[in-house]
Amino acid sequence: MNINAKERQGRFVKKEVENQDGIISEGIAKAKKAVKRSSKAVDTAEQKLGDKKDAPKKAIRHTVTRKAKAAEKEKDVITEPVKKPASKKKAKKGEPVEFGKGLKIIPLGGLEQIGMNITAFEYDDSIVVVDCGLSFPEDDMLGIDLVIPDISYLKENIEKVKAFVITHGHEDHIGALPYVLKEVNVPVYATKLTMGLIENKLKEHVLPNPVKRKVVSYGQAINLGCFRIEFIRTNHSISDAAALAIFSPVGIVVHTGDFKVDFTPVNGDTIDLQRFGELGKKGVLALMGDSTNIMKPGFTMSERTVGKTFDNIFAENEKHRIIVATFASNVDRVQQVINSAEKFGRKVVVEGRSMVNVMTTATELGYLNVPENILIEMEQMKNYPPEKLVLITTGSQGEAMAALSRMAANIHRKVSIEPGDTVIFSSRPIPGNEKSVSKVINELSEKGAKVIVQDTHVSGHACQEEVKLIYALTKPQYAIPVHGEYQHLKAHAELAQEMGIPKENTIILSSGDVLEISPQRAHLVGKVQAQGIMVDGLGVGDVGNIVLRDRQHLSENGLIIIVLTLEKYTNQLLAGPDIVSRGFVYVRESEYLMDEAKSIVYAALERCLDNNVSDWTKIKTEIKDSLSDYLWKKMKRNPMILPIIMEID
Repeated sequence: MNINAKERQGRFVKKEVENQDGIISEGIAKAKKAVKRSSKAVDTAEQKLGDKKDAPKKAIRHTVTRKAKAAEKEKDVITEPVKKPASKKKAKKGEPVEFGKGLKIIPLGGLEQIGMNITAFEYDDSIVVVDCGLSFPEDDMLGIDLVIPDISYLKENIEKVKAFVITHGHEDHIGALPYVLKEVNVPVYATKLTMGLIENKLKEHVLPNPVKRKVVSYGQAINLGCFRIEFIRTNHSISDAAALAIFSPVGIVVHTGDFKVDFTPVNGDTIDLQRFGELGKKGVLALMGDSTNIMKPGFTMSERTVGKTFDNIFAENEKHRIIVATFASNVDRVQQVINSAEKFGRKVVVEGRSMVNVMTTATELGYLNVPENILIEMEQMKNYPPEKLVLITTGSQGEAMAALSRMAANIHRKVSIEPGDTVIFSSRPIPGNEKSVSKVINELSEKGAKVIVQDTHVSGHACQEEVKLIYALTKPQYAIPVHGEYQHLKAHAELAQEMGIPKENTIILSSGDVLEISPQRAHLVGKVQAQGIMVDGLGVGDVGNIVLRDRQHLSENGLIIIVLTLEKYTNQLLAGPDIVSRGFVYVRESEYLMDEAKSIVYAALERCLDNNVSDWTKIKTEIKDSLSDYLWKKMKRNPMILPIIMEID
C-alpha cells in the first residue's frame, strides 16, 4: 500500500468517527460479521465499515501470505501437540458439578501501575510467561535504582516454566530479564529487533549460564507445552511490536501487548487487523487489552505526523543548533530526526549510552536507515557551525544523569547549552517525572535555549476507538484489561461492556491474583506473592520496607550518633559522651544544644546505674528515649538517634 493510500484510509477512519455518532454501534458491529479470509470477505468488511468507493482494500489485509510463511518456518516450530483438556467426570448426587480444569492467568506485575509487565499462563504442567519488565522507583523509594517483579511463584514451579514470550522491546517489558533469567533460565522468544535489544541487555549483565534465544516472525506459531502461541503484527512506538494469540486447551486468549492502529507507520506495515478478525471467527475466550490511553476518545495520531513537525521546526530554526531529546527505544522517532537532518543538510551527533546502543542494534538489523556520512562523533562538532548540527540525546524524562540533564546543569564534559539553541522534547513525561522534566526545561531556558514541547510527540498506545475495533473483530467472551493504573483498568472494563461484553465477564485483576478461566466460568482461585523487588546498585532484594523507612527518616530528620565508653564490669563512664550530628544541626553553630544533649545522656546513664541496669540494650533504649523526648520538646524534630557503647577492661 502506498503512503497516499494509507493517508486516505487514515483520514477516512477519523472522519467517520467524528461525523457519525453511531459508527461504533453500527459500523463496527457490522465489521464483526464481515472479516473473512477471502478477498471477497475483506471487500465486504470494508464496505460495511462505510468505505464503499475508493478506500484501499489492503488496509486490513495481511501483507504476508500466512500459510506460505508458516511453511517456511515449520522446521522452527516445536512439534509437541497441544494437550486436550481432561474429560469431564460425572458428578455424584449431592456433589457440586465439576466444570473441568481452567486456564490460570497470573499477573505478577503491570496492573494498577504503569510498568513491570509480566503475566504467567498456566495449564497442567505448563507455564508460559509473557513479558518481563521493570518499573522505576516511586519518589519515596530513596536510593532505589529500579524495581523488578517478584518471581517467587515461578521459582516454586520452575519445572513447569517453558519460556518467556516477549511482545516488544521497551524496558517495562524486557528490563527485568537479566535479573530473572539468573534464577529461571528458560528460552526467550521474541521478534528480531526485540531480541536484539534483549541481547544487548544480557551482554551488560554476567549470567551464570547461557540463555536460549529464538527469533520469531509474524504469523509464526510456537508450541510450548500445553500452549501454542502466535505472533501478530501490531503498531507501537517501537518497531517489531507484536500481539499474541495464546492457544490453550480451553480456548484462545488474545494479548494485545502495547499497540495502536497506525495506517501510515514509519517503518513496516500496518497492524494485522485481518488476523484479529480470523481469531474472532474461531472464537476468542478472553481479550487482554492495552489500557494506557483508554480514557482518551478517538484515534491515536500516526507517528508520521511527528516527522512533518520536525521538518517545520528545522525550517524555522535554520540558523540555530538543534537538540532532540527522546526515548532511546523509539527507533521510528530517531529515524524521522535523521530524515529531517538530511533534508536540511545537518550532521547528526548521538549522545547517551542507551541511545548509542539502540541505534547501533537497530541499524545492524535494518530497522534504522542512516545515510552515509551523516553521523559524526562528538569530537568533530567543533569542525561544523552550530546551524549544521543536530544532537539526538537521552534525557527526555529529566533523569538526573542523562545527557540532556547534564547539559542543562552545565556539567556535561563536551556540550554546553548556548543562547539560541533549539531543544525539542519529543516525548511526554511519564507520570511522576513532571517535576524533573520541568526543572530541566527551566535550566535550559535560563541559558537562553528555545525549548519546544508541543506537537513533537504522539503516543504509541491505542485510544478508545482503536480498542473498540479490536473488540469488534475478536468478539471475546471475557475482557481482562491490562497495562494501566486502576482508573485505566476500570475505564477499560466499562468500554468493554459498551461493546457487548457482559459485566460479569469483565474482570479487573490485581497483581498476584490467580484467575482460573474456562468457557463455563471465570473466578479467582488464589493469590501469589507479587510485590516488587527493589534493586539498589548490585543488590537485588536486599533493601526492604524497613531500610526504606530508615532512609526516609534520615532524609527528613537527620542523624545523631552518641559515642561513650564504659568500664566492662562496673559500667562506669570512662569517656564521652561524644555527639556527632549529620543532617540534624550544624554542631559548631549549636554548641548550647549539644551541651544540653550531653547532660540528658549523662542523666539517663546515671538512672541506669542507680537501678543496676547492666544490659546494654536497655541502656541504649533509655538514652534514645530521653534524648528523643528532649529534642522534640526543644525543636519539634525527631532525628534518628544511634548510641554506640564501647567497653574497656
